[in-house]
Amino acid sequence: MAGQEFGHREGPAPAQLHYTSAPSGSEDSGPRFTAVGAEVPPGVLREAERLLGYEPPPDSPQQPDAEQLKRFPTVFGFSELADGGRLLSRSVCTGTDWAGGPVSFHTHAVLLPAGTRLPDGVLPISTWESPRWAESAPPDGRPGPVDRVEPSGLLRKEALVPFAVSRAERLAAFFADLRAVAADPGAGQIVVVEQDSADVARWIALACTVLPREQAHRLTFTTYTRDPRQARQQLVGALPSSEPVTDDGRYRVHNCTGRQPSGPVTDTWAELCARVWRAGRPDLFHNDPEDLGPLAVSALVAGIDLRTDARAMAASWAAEQVDVLPDDRLTALVAGLCGGPVPHLGSPSETLPGEAEQVALAALLARLDGRVTAAVSAPLAARVLASAVLAHGPVPALRAGSLTSRAHDGLARDLAPALRAGIADRAEPAAGRPLALLRAADLLDVDCQDELPELAERLARELVNASAASPSNRETPAVGCPPALLDAVHTHPGLRVALFGSLDTLAAAEPASAARVLQGSGLPLDLQQSGFPHLRMCVTPDGSDGRLDRFHGLLRTAGVSPHADPTVLRTALRLAWPGSELPTGAEASLLLKELGSDTHRAAGTRELLIEAALAAPPDDPGIPALATDLLRCFTTELGPGRRTALLLLEFTGRLGTGSEGEEWVGRVLDLTTGAVADPVPDTVAERAFQALAARLLEGAAPENELYSLARSGEPRLLAAYERAGRSERVADRLRAGPAYVADRFCDWSAFPGTYPGWDETRTALLAKVLRPAVRALSVRERGEVEAALDRSGRGKLDAFRAWNRPGTLGRLAGRLSGRGRRAEHPGV
Repeated sequence: MAGQEFGHREGPAPAQLHYTSAPSGSEDSGPRFTAVGAEVPPGVLREAERLLGYEPPPDSPQQPDAEQLKRFPTVFGFSELADGGRLLSRSVCTGTDWAGGPVSFHTHAVLLPAGTRLPDGVLPISTWESPRWAESAPPDGRPGPVDRVEPSGLLRKEALVPFAVSRAERLAAFFADLRAVAADPGAGQIVVVEQDSADVARWIALACTVLPREQAHRLTFTTYTRDPRQARQQLVGALPSSEPVTDDGRYRVHNCTGRQPSGPVTDTWAELCARVWRAGRPDLFHNDPEDLGPLAVSALVAGIDLRTDARAMAASWAAEQVDVLPDDRLTALVAGLCGGPVPHLGSPSETLPGEAEQVALAALLARLDGRVTAAVSAPLAARVLASAVLAHGPVPALRAGSLTSRAHDGLARDLAPALRAGIADRAEPAAGRPLALLRAADLLDVDCQDELPELAERLARELVNASAASPSNRETPAVGCPPALLDAVHTHPGLRVALFGSLDTLAAAEPASAARVLQGSGLPLDLQQSGFPHLRMCVTPDGSDGRLDRFHGLLRTAGVSPHADPTVLRTALRLAWPGSELPTGAEASLLLKELGSDTHRAAGTRELLIEAALAAPPDDPGIPALATDLLRCFTTELGPGRRTALLLLEFTGRLGTGSEGEEWVGRVLDLTTGAVADPVPDTVAERAFQALAARLLEGAAPENELYSLARSGEPRLLAAYERAGRSERVADRLRAGPAYVADRFCDWSAFPGTYPGWDETRTALLAKVLRPAVRALSVRERGEVEAALDRSGRGKLDAFRAWNRPGTLGRLAGRLSGRGRRAEHPGV
């Protein structure tokens, strides 16, 4: 068990000490140093006295005979001193004292100064029962330095392996505590209870073998103490009769005379070391034992069965070292990892690899591809695939040549039910594990055609629903397809057809959502010569200059006439005008005329055209014509409210034309306010009021129309009229035409007192619009205004002059004409 130096000097030969109880015939009753090397400082002696005594077990005989003496424990200790030095000692019972009292003892010790070790780098525990230990002091009392150490044969492999096997169930827990105590001085102490101190020495030997060499040299221990609470060492031996410490949390007690430990040990290193010892291969600890990867690899190569966590460590380390590991070692490692039968349906769960092992084996397999022959890697490939399928691990992407024919056939037979169940598992994202399992089923030639429609539907729905978390604006980048899905679509014709069919159905139902995902997704629609019109439209990028161009381009992409399949019309419309967008009046009219009412009726797009008319802004000039077309094409399908709204929109287009007829105000008011149960939309009413106001301000308004306006009391119409009167268009005409000024004075001074709302409107226009315009006229232009008013008669000229006269008389004339009534009716 001898070792080499690892950064520490051996230094001068260690000094020796002998410490014993009172010798025979002595009158002194206490123990003393009977021989001390000249190199030992006095301070060390005082500290050593507390370490070198001997207390026999409490149940030992007072006057033991020779046979009983052999059964007394040997106190073999290695202790740290205050100055950093170490004291290696052996204390034995030598019989009764000279007076027949308590047993006497002798202690032989070796002092190692700080930073030094035993000669030849021998581990302290290796000197257990070495022939160099003495049971009496040298006769001359002058011990020489130790220049040579003879390790004991009692702690060689041949002796330790049977001992480790006999303590097999206790090894892992012991090694776990050993690792903690050796790494952290504050982690407490280990107490090992055995019937024989020699067995404690064997535990210490096991410990020093598994520890890194540096920690093994520093490990302090004692093979026996009567009271473990008084011991200072890291590993303390005790007998069943020693003082108990089981209730003290500072001690990690391993009572080897009691019950076996229960429960697994989670420390991978400790459990691995236990298996190595039980297998009788302590030679595998020759490297740094705490480097788990190489140790686990060595154990597997040696044929030692390991737990799944250790196997994972071995595979992970080997995956990183594939380029430097010899081929024969890689081959042996794969054989070790693949020992035992390949997992199959019905394998006990405890025999399946854990998650970490599955990941590690898959990583190793990926690195071995092409590094070793298929004959070597095929068992690993089979195990990785079987474990992934049965234990829900990552499914490897195997090549066709990754498996031998025998492994292929066996896996296909054993894994077929699990593969089919995994592909149909709705708890998994379809583009993840089920898709990977389908690839594995293809590799193994397992028929899963009946599972494809459902899988394709799930894939399509997950793909389209991925856009739900994204904004719906058209500038949002396409989400796109996962690479694994694209690979499957290219390589699996059956899945491709089923997936395209499901996507086509979803594209018809939710074109905008589908387009956000599928545009630029790379779906190979060119692999299918025809069909899937809705999907083709959603995949097509938008490169058109306008919405109508986009619409016509989509229909061409669909490859199906909307007359043959009206649903493509609906999809094309929803893609060209996505979300809440609507066609303009001109666009909607063109769509209706191009495709006909029957096609729109069958496609369900009639409502979109009607909504385009009803929700259009007032400045869209194509809406009246669209309303006329809708009334003509869908006469029987329009409800009363919509029919009324379209009639109103149609009439706004007639205003100012030869077909406008008479009683404009009455007709507009009847259509906007007549249907209380189903009123026209506000946008339509606003458009009608705006058009009517513009018509009334076009020239001299007919007296009956103006009177209808004045007495209507419709606040929305009056507000539209006032806004139109304040517009720039009216201002421009007032500046350009004196006759227009006269017309406006006639209208705005008419019918005072008819309705408070009318008085507020007209007086506001007189004061805020007309007066500034009149003041800006030249003398000639003012004369033209008066001439026009004089021709109109009815005292309009006198009223104008009175209204336009500055000062008191002008204000009086204003009141006579109705100005100032706003204050009389503040609520209107």
